[in-house]
Amino acid sequence: MSAVTRVARGRLAAWLTVAAAIVVGAAVFGLPRPDNPAPVSASGLSVRWQSTQVERLQDQLPSSEVQPAIVVVSRGDRGALTDADRGAVAARSDELRAFAVGGQISPAQVSPDGTVALVAVPLSTAGGQDEVTETVTQLRAALADLPDGLAVDVTGAPAFTADLSSVFNGADITLLAVTAAVVALLLLITYRSPFLWIVPLAVVAATEQLTLRAVDTIVPAVGITLQQGQVTGIASVLVFGAATDYALLLIARYREELRGEEDRFAAMRGALRRTAEPILASGGTVVLGVLTLLLSEQETNRALAVACATGVVFAMLSALFVLPAVLVLFGRGLFWPFVPRVGGPVREGRLWGRLGAVVERRPAPVAVLATLLLAGLALGGLGIRTGLSETEQFRAEPEAVVGAQTLARAFPAGTTQPVAVLTSPTAVRAVTDAASTVPGVASARPGAAGQEVAQVDVVLASEPGTTASDRTIETLRDAVAAVPGSAPPAPEGADAPSGAIVGGSVAATYDSEEANDKDLRLILPIILLLVGAVLVLLLRGLLAPVLLVLTVIASFFASLGAAWLLFDHVLGFPALDSGVLLLAFVFLVALGVDYNIFLVTRAREDARRAGTRDGMLSALRVTGGVITSAGVLLAAVFAVLGVLPLITLTQIGVIVCVGVLLDTLLVRTVLVPALAFLLGDRFWWPRRITREPAADVPAPPEPIAARD
Repeated sequence: MSAVTRVARGRLAAWLTVAAAIVVGAAVFGLPRPDNPAPVSASGLSVRWQSTQVERLQDQLPSSEVQPAIVVVSRGDRGALTDADRGAVAARSDELRAFAVGGQISPAQVSPDGTVALVAVPLSTAGGQDEVTETVTQLRAALADLPDGLAVDVTGAPAFTADLSSVFNGADITLLAVTAAVVALLLLITYRSPFLWIVPLAVVAATEQLTLRAVDTIVPAVGITLQQGQVTGIASVLVFGAATDYALLLIARYREELRGEEDRFAAMRGALRRTAEPILASGGTVVLGVLTLLLSEQETNRALAVACATGVVFAMLSALFVLPAVLVLFGRGLFWPFVPRVGGPVREGRLWGRLGAVVERRPAPVAVLATLLLAGLALGGLGIRTGLSETEQFRAEPEAVVGAQTLARAFPAGTTQPVAVLTSPTAVRAVTDAASTVPGVASARPGAAGQEVAQVDVVLASEPGTTASDRTIETLRDAVAAVPGSAPPAPEGADAPSGAIVGGSVAATYDSEEANDKDLRLILPIILLLVGAVLVLLLRGLLAPVLLVLTVIASFFASLGAAWLLFDHVLGFPALDSGVLLLAFVFLVALGVDYNIFLVTRAREDARRAGTRDGMLSALRVTGGVITSAGVLLAAVFAVLGVLPLITLTQIGVIVCVGVLLDTLLVRTVLVPALAFLLGDRFWWPRRITREPAADVPAPPEPIAARD
């Protein structure tokens, strides 16, 4: 076959690949959007948890679709309310009745010290989150013109729902814009070409949009509620990071092949042969890692598992099919001004070659120092605190948080969100008395009642979500469950309770923390076994996979310690959200091992020609630049999660960012090579490296300093 024919066939195949990708993309965007299934509960927990059982049974109460918005009035100087101030609040009662269910509200309650007044306005929640948000917005607007000197805030469960919804308005666009800008800047710096960065960025951006559209269909189709904002935000940055990493690896190998092959289509086929295995291994590790979240008790984590796995599959497909086709269509000129020519100089690798030589000379001290550095960073997490209260979830305090804090200064801190105790109607008085005697309970009174279920409203003295609140919930559950004849009927799918059960948003927060602990104990060992199994299959050995998994674990604890020092001493975060540990571990283990895969697969390839020590040196020199660029880019992309308004997302982004940087700059660059240099060919045990003739695997050319 002539060279012209090969080029023509290669060009046709590339165009057909691009056309097929466009057809597939159009098909994905044309998929039907199934109705989002109703969440299993407001907290995302199954019916085995008491808070979910209470939520189900509350549907039998007359006020099942009513929640109070709390209007909090105080003076700007925190002084006592005057008679005129109280009169101004009372004068607004008629306006507030227009929002209340049934048109009735209770008279304003004034705190014992006279500094704060509250008015409970029962709002309907039957119309869903959008309607609640609109009602709260109108309620706030109606209270906007109180006399000077008075401050008014609307808090309570409906207000928190509205504020959580509003802080995500436009967040997807902001996240996409910032992420794309960060990726574009880093690609431009990496390639130093005015054109090359555009191609991978365009392919990656299209992949991200395709993922989000597919997720809109796939997640509801498997029966999981899709929550926009948190789930789509994390999935978006993961796709951007993973797809760009794969693009960097492919383009680097393609450029290397172009220096030894005149035919760019043959060069791309060679690049794909060399990069397909690490890309598939890397992507497979991430997919398996995130799919372990399907075992989580939290519905949000299960949605995240499906969304992220879908995104990584699309990222792999785009890197192995779409990006290669687009690159070969543009030809070598895409790399201008540093166009790779056959036999041309290698400008990459001098720094990494020198670093590898330093590590090779003293591998034992280098390994010890790197391990001590990771251990020292991990010590930063010894004083870590977990568990954020509801008012601590936001980076910028919305009105609901401000109102709750004002209320907590003068009323019991749990006033905004009473705990709901459900019992049988005949045991209401006994349950109320039992609840009133529990330490940490400010008050308990009978609430709404139905034919089979009755509710007791319990106000806690401590702020919801705090350690004191958690202790009170534990004691309260034990106390009311012990009341004879207090058990309500079992909700569908749950075992019959032994006594009265405790729920509400405060108890749901406590149950969520317990569920997170359970998830950690279950999922952490599973993901480590899965990642280890992938490495064993990839490397066909045992010792190297074990060492790589251990380095990733060490990197996680070091990143957690370093991030906590930042959270505690710089950013002033009160605690680490209880759900962050699981997500950070899953992402760091799945993503952190990628760079070791990229390095070790290349080292194994070159070791067949030159042995383990020289093979690792060659791999460091050739892959050092691209892996470092990929790691810095992925770290920067996850740091972009900080533009979203929740502390939880900021914490995930920072921990993953620090961990990826440690994996890239310390573990992959120093620790793993040092271990390989120490062990030599035993690094691949029990497999043996079979030496091949140098002609079969050509050595990469040495860097030329004069052309750097």
